[in-house]
Amino acid sequence: MPHDADRRDLSESAEPAAARSGTYVVVARRYRPKTFEDLVGQQQMTTALINAIQTDRVGHAYLFTGARGVGKTSTARIFAKALNAPGGPTPHPDNDSDICQAIDAGEDVDVIEIDGASNRGIDEIRQLRANANVRPSRARYKIYIIDEVHMLTAPAFNALLKTLEEPPPHVKFILCTTDPQKIPVTVLSRCQRYDFAPVSVPAIVDRLQHIVTSEGRAAEPDALRILARRAEGSMRDSQSLLEQLLAYCSGTIGVADVHRMLGTAPSSRLATLTDHLLQRDAPGTLAAVDAAVTEGVDCGQLAEQLLGYMRDLMAVAVGGSAELLRHVEEADFEALREAAARFGVQSILAAFEILDQAVVRMRQSTQPRTLLEIAVIRICHLDDLDDLARLIEQLRHPPGLVATGPTSGGAPRTGEPVSRASSSSGSGPEKKTTGGGNSGLSRAAGPGEPVALCPATADQIWKQAIAELNDMTADFASYFDHIATSAPESLVVHFRAAYTLQKESCQRPDRKAQLEQAVARIVGHPVCVEFALIPEAAPAVVAPPPSMFQLMREKAQHPLVRQAVELFDAEVTRVDMPRTPTAAGGPHLARRSVTDSTESDQ
Repeated sequence: MPHDADRRDLSESAEPAAARSGTYVVVARRYRPKTFEDLVGQQQMTTALINAIQTDRVGHAYLFTGARGVGKTSTARIFAKALNAPGGPTPHPDNDSDICQAIDAGEDVDVIEIDGASNRGIDEIRQLRANANVRPSRARYKIYIIDEVHMLTAPAFNALLKTLEEPPPHVKFILCTTDPQKIPVTVLSRCQRYDFAPVSVPAIVDRLQHIVTSEGRAAEPDALRILARRAEGSMRDSQSLLEQLLAYCSGTIGVADVHRMLGTAPSSRLATLTDHLLQRDAPGTLAAVDAAVTEGVDCGQLAEQLLGYMRDLMAVAVGGSAELLRHVEEADFEALREAAARFGVQSILAAFEILDQAVVRMRQSTQPRTLLEIAVIRICHLDDLDDLARLIEQLRHPPGLVATGPTSGGAPRTGEPVSRASSSSGSGPEKKTTGGGNSGLSRAAGPGEPVALCPATADQIWKQAIAELNDMTADFASYFDHIATSAPESLVVHFRAAYTLQKESCQRPDRKAQLEQAVARIVGHPVCVEFALIPEAAPAVVAPPPSMFQLMREKAQHPLVRQAVELFDAEVTRVDMPRTPTAAGGPHLARRSVTDSTESDQ
């Protein structure tokens, strides 16, 4: 944390400069750290750099990576001051010296700051290489700070490689980036990499409180915590939000002011909306969304708040402590734990998925409110997924299937219900599954007590037997279709014709004996297992339709047709079959035409 003297110097040195220039300098620039002690949340980086300076182990190229606003460029400037300060290198440079003031202002001729996004071509890198050979004007080192270095083109990176690996003794490189994955490995291997972590919420709150006090203003601690959580680890983002609030509010900055400026819902409104979701109250949920929008809450912000609430609800539901909360105040931990117990982990995860999809779609839609309402209604109509999971577990492990019998070694062994056959891709639809004591095994057998082998229990006994094996034999046996009992001590396992190979594999003597032993352990007495194929029904033979020649010959033998042929000296040339039924009524009558060979003469 910064010392009080450093803080006083930091605020007093910037304000006169702003007053002299007649322009307002934003908070993020006026309160930019100027010493290693001022850096917030990056103690591991400052320790490493200070030790490098004190032990004279300063490298020639550094790579600072991390999210936006975590202090990469500020650390680069402080490091440059430490290297070029008069009487240095020193970890405590004199900020009143001309060199340090010029570096802070970005105007020092020997510390060149380059924007990688606008100077990304090979020509700019060639110019950099040429200028690097020129010795510094007044300082000890010529230091190049390249911000957003990942924006350089591939030819530019290639042109920089040689200089980056073996620069002149008076040159240092400090590369800063938010996307190190886009930097070639050849560049990464030539730099000392420092990964800047997101700044913690308490550290951001302390820094914001210091800024508010320095500005002569007051703010509620809860308001500053909301800003810190909204910044998501970025110190600069939190300071920019505070800048807006300082201009928005004339007095003390309160929680209501923060919510109005950000377009977010207060915790009370969010709790009401969540309570309706927990109760599956669809009309109440829509009313709560409407009330929030009427108050000026942005639909996108409300969806993201609900998403964050579900995240904390999930953390509590799985047994997390209050320290794991990221979006809800720790004071609401008990209420959150009660809500998690009512909702259930599976329902929370399903609601999280629904809201996540809604947030993504809302960013690309012109109807964000409609999408949000659809999402909350879907959550209201979710089934109790935790009860469903428990029901499925009960179906997989029905109480009546737990049987105990002697093993081959004489020790009792508890049978485990089978799950292989019910999930097998080849056994077709779900088999008969026991959910209690009325179907399947009617009771739990005691040690050494036999279990009745009957048609009602045959399927479940077989499933439990193959579940105990858990090997290739069980895999082949799980393709069965159904089980029958041909005798009190005999099981017949039926396979479909498509699984003939599995049936033959089970018939091998060693595997058959293995299956019989597994069944015997469950029922408590020897059992003979047989295997059979289900015969397939022969397809019906459909006679081909008669040809026109056959029809003509058949109709020519009709007595009336023969009389007509003899009377008119005619012959049969065509047979017209009856037409299909029409919508107006029955079928048309069949037409049989007999053509007179002398018709043309008449």
